[in-house]
Amino acid sequence: MTNNCVFCAIAAGEIPSFKIYEDENVLAYLDINPFSNGHTLVIPKAHSSCLLDSSDDSLAYVIAAVKKVANHIKTVLPCDGFNILQNNGAAAGQSVNHLHFHIVPRFGGANDNIEFCSQKGDMEELKKLAEKLRMI
Repeated sequence: MTNNCVFCAIAAGEIPSFKIYEDENVLAYLDINPFSNGHTLVIPKAHSSCLLDSSDDSLAYVIAAVKKVANHIKTVLPCDGFNILQNNGAAAGQSVNHLHFHIVPRFGGANDNIEFCSQKGDMEELKKLAEKLRMI
């Protein structure tokens, strides 16, 4: 595994993912333990452990990709809104030490509570959703 980092391994293609968007610097793919339908992770391909050790140029590029992917997800699903989450350090809930942004689609209504609880994703459903959302 590249740098012993699971996200670097995903970016390198060593671990399969449900890709939504990819360019030379960024990869976006469905979270396999989603908070909601369409929950997507956006990562820089170059390793940095968190927001604070990322270059300003890299952050600008990644956040532009987050915006692009979020707009696409909002249009294609469609959803009523979305949350953008970014955690730094274990105390903040960061479980993988590679900078990443979560795009969490929100669908309104009584059943769309604000609690973020991941659940085991159905791999076949994730595959179908990735095909629907794919921008590449």
